[in-house]
Amino acid sequence: MLKILTVLMAVALLLISGCASKGYVDQKMAEAKAVNDAQISELKAQAALNSDDVKKLQTLANDLSEKTDLALNQSKGFENYQVIWEGVVNYDFDSADLTDLAKDNLEGLGMKMTDYARSLLEIVGHSDQSGSAKYNLELGEKRSAAVKKYLFDQYGIALYRMFTASHGETKPVALPDEKDAFSKNRRVVLTLWGELK
Repeated sequence: MLKILTVLMAVALLLISGCASKGYVDQKMAEAKAVNDAQISELKAQAALNSDDVKKLQTLANDLSEKTDLALNQSKGFENYQVIWEGVVNYDFDSADLTDLAKDNLEGLGMKMTDYARSLLEIVGHSDQSGSAKYNLELGEKRSAAVKKYLFDQYGIALYRMFTASHGETKPVALPDEKDAFSKNRRVVLTLWGELK
């Protein structure tokens, strides 16, 4: 009888300690879930803010592009303007600095803008798909601003003759499966508008 009583007490102790362990595990699991849920909520809120910022920047870029086209097409004295030169300047990864090759390419443009004193330049920055859409839109703007600054500094082209915009990663010239697609998409597209002489 004593043996049976000892075995029953041992089983009861095991059951009690098992319940305590299960309660402890349940508590820790609930705490971990609460922390995880809070982090997920914070990430969702940040993603929503980033998405709103990207939409605002993209709308601003589209508005600027439309206004540039409208100004060229409807402004008095610009009726005879047409595209007289187009070009592209490429950039290194995650950079808005002009390479030596880019500067060489801009030399001809600077001279042409000097020859056509009433010409206007549209400068549109682009990026590859690395990074966030917001970052890429801003990087495209920095790239177009770098071209504008260079033409002003080196050739004295009046700032009011140059219009910048950015499309970020939204208008790739090469698809991701193409060779060197990312390097081709890191660019500024230049369109020079001028009056035929």
